[in-house]
Amino acid sequence: MTPPPPPPPGSVEVAEFTDPMCPWSWGAEPRLRELRREWGGAVEHRRVFAILFDEDEEPAPDPAAEAAWFSRYVADVAGHTGAPHAAELRWVAASSWPSALAAAAAEAQGPAVAEEVLRRLRESAFLRGEPADTERRVAAALAGAPGLDLARLLAEAAGPRVRARVARDRAEARRPAPEVIGLRGTGPHPGGAKETEDGHRYALPTLVFSGPAGRRVVPGWRPAEEYRTALAEVAARH
Repeated sequence: MTPPPPPPPGSVEVAEFTDPMCPWSWGAEPRLRELRREWGGAVEHRRVFAILFDEDEEPAPDPAAEAAWFSRYVADVAGHTGAPHAAELRWVAASSWPSALAAAAAEAQGPAVAEEVLRRLRESAFLRGEPADTERRVAAALAGAPGLDLARLLAEAAGPRVRARVARDRAEARRPAPEVIGLRGTGPHPGGAKETEDGHRYALPTLVFSGPAGRRVVPGWRPAEEYRTALAEVAARH
């Protein structure tokens, strides 16, 4: 099917709820990247780092067993998405905060750098099996990235401005649209909101399209055509 023409510039915002340590987001990355290229500058795209692994979570009583279980889970997800994955995950990320802070800080260095940084952070977990879940591991994962000022990124990621931004992202992800709460559907990852200790958060990835004709939420693992349809509907082209 021929993609519909893009909406007028600036008329639609797409919020992508994601996390560098999420295997479904890793699997969806090529599809979403191609859609962003298709939409070009007509769509205002922003990432919302939802924090899959929070800082105050209790450590697993058996880290090796947890890593083995999560390795199997990643392999199962990859069976649906076709994404490459490490044969073995050495540990489960203790926290998403270090990688989310780095990915958010990278945006100040331009979209090309931001994309490279996010990809390398994801690769640390899903290709090398060594999640970048500390500042030191983030630095190692990003060393040598083209165009990246690593010292600047690490300083800004540790600063209050980026921390506040990611905290806002985390809070926004925990205010999911009503239509995804209790959502059931077919497929391996229909995208119903996940229950948390204090409510719900968006499943990852989820894209929220907002435009002149309203809002559409496309959660979970979805074909590209669903994103195109959502964009066309909120853009209200006549």
